[in-house]
Amino acid sequence: MEKRKSGILLHITSLPGKYGIGTLGEEAYRFTDFLHETKQSYWQILPLGHTGFGNSPYSSFSAFAGNPLMIDLHALPVKCLKQKEHPISNIDFDYLKETKISLLKKLAADFLHSAGDKSEFEQFKKENQYWLFDYAFFISLKALHDEKPYWFFEDGIKFKNPDTLKKYKDLLKQEIEVYEVIQYFFFEQWYRLKKYANEKGIKIIGDIPLYVAPDSADVWMHSENFMLNENLAPVKVAGVPPDYFSPTGQLWGNPVYDWLQQKNNNYLWWRERINMNFRMFDIVRIDHFRGLSEFWAVPFGNETAENGEWLSGPETDFFELIFKNNPNIIAEDLGFVTKDVEALRDKYNLPGMNILQFAFNSDAENPFLPHNHKINSVVYTGTHDNDTSMGMFQHYSEHERQFSEKYFKFEDENFTHELIKLAWSSVANTAITPLQDLLQLDSRYRMNTPGTLENNWLWRFKSEDITETHKSFLRNISEIYGRAN
Repeated sequence: MEKRKSGILLHITSLPGKYGIGTLGEEAYRFTDFLHETKQSYWQILPLGHTGFGNSPYSSFSAFAGNPLMIDLHALPVKCLKQKEHPISNIDFDYLKETKISLLKKLAADFLHSAGDKSEFEQFKKENQYWLFDYAFFISLKALHDEKPYWFFEDGIKFKNPDTLKKYKDLLKQEIEVYEVIQYFFFEQWYRLKKYANEKGIKIIGDIPLYVAPDSADVWMHSENFMLNENLAPVKVAGVPPDYFSPTGQLWGNPVYDWLQQKNNNYLWWRERINMNFRMFDIVRIDHFRGLSEFWAVPFGNETAENGEWLSGPETDFFELIFKNNPNIIAEDLGFVTKDVEALRDKYNLPGMNILQFAFNSDAENPFLPHNHKINSVVYTGTHDNDTSMGMFQHYSEHERQFSEKYFKFEDENFTHELIKLAWSSVANTAITPLQDLLQLDSRYRMNTPGTLENNWLWRFKSEDITETHKSFLRNISEIYGRAN
C-alpha cells in the first residue's frame, strides 16, 4: 500500500435494488463501475458472514461462511421465478430471513436434483472442507431446534458425541447438502464480482472481526480454541474496560481465545481463517487489533465490563505466521492504544487508522489531526461505527466548530465534502470515506450505533442518490491530491 490511493466504504447490503437488500448482483457491478469512473482504487466492505441475532456483520454463525441474504437469486445456475419485489429503503431482515432463505433452499434443492454438471460444486466442497460441512451441519441443527443457540441442544450434540453426531448427520443429510449449495452460490458470485473489480483496477478491502459469535459453528466445533468450562460455557468473555465513552466499559460477550491451546495446534483455525480471507479480499482490516497484543477478559456472568483483567495475546510465533507473509493488512488501532500495540503494528509495517471525526475536539497534539498522520496509514472521514460526518457536524459544540475552522474552511452545507478533501490531502497513503459522507447524509443514515441493538445495519442508498456532481467532485479531488487510479 505504497502509492497514494483512495476509495469508498460501503457494505454490500447497502447497495440499491428491488428485493429488499443489497446483493452481489447487477448493482454491485454498477457500483464497481462508479468507483472505476471516479478513479478510485479501493472498495472497503464490512464482514460478509452469515449474520445471527442483531444482524451485525461482526457477529456471524461462522467465521468462514458467506451471508445467504447477499446472493442474487437471478444470477444462479437454476431459474428463480418467484422472488417478490420488496423495494424498501431500509432492510427488513426478519422478512428476508423468512422469505429469501426458504426460496434459496428450494433453489439449492433444484440444483442438486438437476441434471447439470456438478463438478464445480464438488470442487468447491473439496477446497472448503475445513469449514463447509461443519457450518452446514450447524445451521441444519439450528433449524431443527427452532434456531436456539447450540448450548440448548441435547447433550449428545452439544458435547459432540460421535454416535449422536452420526445419527443427526444421517437424518439431516439432504438439509446439510442444501446449505453447502447455498454457500457455493454465494462464493461463486463473490469471486466473480471480485474478479470484475480487480479487472477494473479496484481492490477489495475486507474486514475480520477479531472475535467470533458465541453461537457459532467455530465455537461449537472448535471449542478447544476458546476459554470455555466443562459445560462449554465461557469462562471469560471479551469487551473493553471503562473509559471516557462508557463508565462501565463495553461488554461484548464473545468467548476469548485460549492462545496456549491455539499454539499447541499451530494456530490451525487462525491460519485457515486468514488464508480464506486473503482468497476473498485483496487487503484485510483486522478489527480490534489491540486484542492481539493484550485483551480485556471479563468473568462470564458479569453485567458490565468493569471487573475484567488484561491478558496477554498470542506469542511471537503467531505474528510471524500470520503477518510476516501477509503485508496487505490494516490494523484497526483505535481506542486506547499502548506502546506495545504500536510496536506490534510497526514491527510488521502495518498501516494504522486515522479518523478525522476524532481530530477536532482537543488540541494540536491530537494524533488524528492531518499534520500528525503517518505516510503508512489509512485516513478515514469516519467509519461504520461513527455518526455520519454531517450528523456529527450538526451536533458540534462551538469549540469544535471553531477548532475545525483553524484547519479547513467550510460552509455548513459543504462540511462533509471539505472534510473529504482534507482526508484526500493527508500524507497518508490511503484515504477512505463512507458513501454517506460523499452523499452528505445526516444522522438518520448512519450504519451502526455501538452498544445498541435497534436500527443498525439497515441503511441502503438509491441509484439516483449518486449524481454527476458527486462523481466529478470525487474524481477531481482524487486527481488534485495524487490519488487517481
